[in-house]
Amino acid sequence: MTLPHINKQTTTLLILIVLGIATVTLFDYCSPKSSKEDAIAKEPNEFVGNEACKSCHQGEYNLWKQSDHFKAMQLPNDSTVEGNFNGATFHADGVTSSFSKRDGKYIINTEGADGKNHDYEVKYTFGYFPLQQYLIETDVGKLQATRLSWDARQKKWFHQYAGKKIPAGDWLHWTGNAQNWNTMCAECHSTNLQKKYDINSDTYHTTFNEINVSCESCHGAGKHHITYIQSDAYKQGNKVAHSYLDISSSSSALEHVQTCAPCHSVKTNISANKINSGEFLDNYIPAIPTTERFYADGQMRDEDYNYTNFLESKMFAHNVSCNNCHNPHSGKLYLTGNQVCLQCHAPSYNTPAHTFHAETTTGSTCVGCHMPASTYMGNDIRHDHSFRVPRPDLSVKYGTPNACNNCHKDKTATWAASAVDKWYGSKRKYHFAEDLIAGSLLNEGSEGHLLKLLSDTSVPAIIHATAANYLGNIGTGNSTNGLLACLKDANAQVRYEALRSLQNHPAERWLQQALPLLNDKVRAVRIAAASLIQTIPDADVPQEYKAQLSQAKGELENHLLYQADFAHGNILIGDYYHTNNNLPEAERFYKRALQKDSLASLARLSLATVYSAEHKNKEAMAALQLVVRIDDKNDDAWHSIGLLYVEMKQEALAKAAFEKAVSLHSHNTRLYYNYGLLLQQEGNIAKSVSILQKGLALQPNDESLLYAIIFTYANNKQTQAAEGYAKRLYGLDPDNGQYQQIYQVFHLR
Repeated sequence: MTLPHINKQTTTLLILIVLGIATVTLFDYCSPKSSKEDAIAKEPNEFVGNEACKSCHQGEYNLWKQSDHFKAMQLPNDSTVEGNFNGATFHADGVTSSFSKRDGKYIINTEGADGKNHDYEVKYTFGYFPLQQYLIETDVGKLQATRLSWDARQKKWFHQYAGKKIPAGDWLHWTGNAQNWNTMCAECHSTNLQKKYDINSDTYHTTFNEINVSCESCHGAGKHHITYIQSDAYKQGNKVAHSYLDISSSSSALEHVQTCAPCHSVKTNISANKINSGEFLDNYIPAIPTTERFYADGQMRDEDYNYTNFLESKMFAHNVSCNNCHNPHSGKLYLTGNQVCLQCHAPSYNTPAHTFHAETTTGSTCVGCHMPASTYMGNDIRHDHSFRVPRPDLSVKYGTPNACNNCHKDKTATWAASAVDKWYGSKRKYHFAEDLIAGSLLNEGSEGHLLKLLSDTSVPAIIHATAANYLGNIGTGNSTNGLLACLKDANAQVRYEALRSLQNHPAERWLQQALPLLNDKVRAVRIAAASLIQTIPDADVPQEYKAQLSQAKGELENHLLYQADFAHGNILIGDYYHTNNNLPEAERFYKRALQKDSLASLARLSLATVYSAEHKNKEAMAALQLVVRIDDKNDDAWHSIGLLYVEMKQEALAKAAFEKAVSLHSHNTRLYYNYGLLLQQEGNIAKSVSILQKGLALQPNDESLLYAIIFTYANNKQTQAAEGYAKRLYGLDPDNGQYQQIYQVFHLR
């Protein structure tokens, strides 16, 4: 059953239907289960395959056969392969490839992991429109997606990452970790995908029940459902909520959204062991709209899919779900063009009086203005699902994109903003982007904007989580208090991001409030609490929380090890063991990361830190020098080289390395702190102050930098110069006894 279209003609009928559903739902949830039903639930549920659904759900089955889900992954044959394998050749980015068919097999001849061309047999097709990729088995059980793709619109071969020469051995090369099917793609193209990665042998034994995205990908294993439908209890009218399915037509809007979310979001899987709780963060940690992946106002920038943006929208806030617009079985829109939006919105929005564009033009379409599109994977056009009003005035102020200039590329943002003012007046309705952009800048004024977002209950929870994330970079007492308040938030992602951010704040400020979250009801939050609390000495953890910490750390370790087939996952595992002072294991996993991505500078930097802790300064310096040979603009590497030279008591070389990092306009405030103190110890007060002030220009409320500059001035008996900084430090955390004393010394001198 699909949801009815919502329009004025069906409003009365819909009210009656909703009232009827409410009655049935109440009965579904409240009716007692028979012993037969109890027996069903006690039996293991199993996947039964799409053919078992067909007899009762022929209509839905037929729609599914037309869908992208049905064609998500298929065996190669004349019906499924879209590309030209009739001797075609393609040359791009320094590589010549050819495509042929021999003995019923589809063959791609292209550059392999050794930099030489080889023949590769296509094992599976992957997708079909607007592009089709091809999977190659490079080792037993390990599949890779070729960079060569077939453009289904223009009927031609093309390279993803066009114009980029990606050498063999690079993480992005088609034989590398980034293009591995087992870890990067598989679970969203097949049903009941089990990755089954063996960390010791670095091999996969991946399995799936059905090759494509089938009925049970969304509805869950079907054995209990079929047993129930065939039971006497069902025939006698004894109802069970959702009829033993994970999702049904009577499920809530949130349940529908979260059914689509695992594959239509950028997220991290928590574990192979799924928890069927209805809480998304029990199984996944979705991306939030920070500038790491999104534009500063929250619009999609990278390949961000739709879930995170949809959580920002008024649609989500008003319980609109994916299946209000998209048929969940065919994946197609229910209606075409603006008619999709007119299911709910007044017809007046579909006139030039609102759009100020002639009918049939792009500017007259709802998606043209409210769902601007970007192209990913070379030719895949996707729409932003935050459904925002274009704000060219913010583009003028901050440089963020806007839908107007997406079309009018020959015009300026100022021109677009003036047009909007002319049409709608000069006053814009408030949008959280106004504070989110300012907060993302992480400058002197950012804290106020971020705290304002947190206090505004009309702001989406995903934006509260983003504000909490940014506050991790502002180490003031006010920021700490804002994050501590987030620990009590009803939304799990807000609690999760707050715990992550508190890692950059002094432990004495957060320990007592963070400890109870080791027993939070949501797995991701427990993991974040364990990650935070493991950073403090074990002796500082109260006895009554030690068992909870141990259990939560077990979940954390399980979560991290699940990502061991991924280059960055190994860095995170190495960090975990490093934090817990298990240096051999930390070293092992940093090296594993480099095996999967030889250019992973972060792994090499972390490995150098381990070497230093093991008093292997020669190995540490070699690792750091390799980083700057690969990328001489890596300011973190130059900073680390400087620190290592300080440890080796080679101050002149340390200063040169620090100076190089400063010249690269590093945003790492610890660089300015360390360099400033080194200069102060040498007696070079003027240069020390200059370096510390550069750091404060980046982060005016950095307490370490403020403390350092006060200390530098005080040691040089420049108390008047220190007074203003002492006042600023005190203002950041008036309850801090040490700051009170500093303020009194300089203010009452």
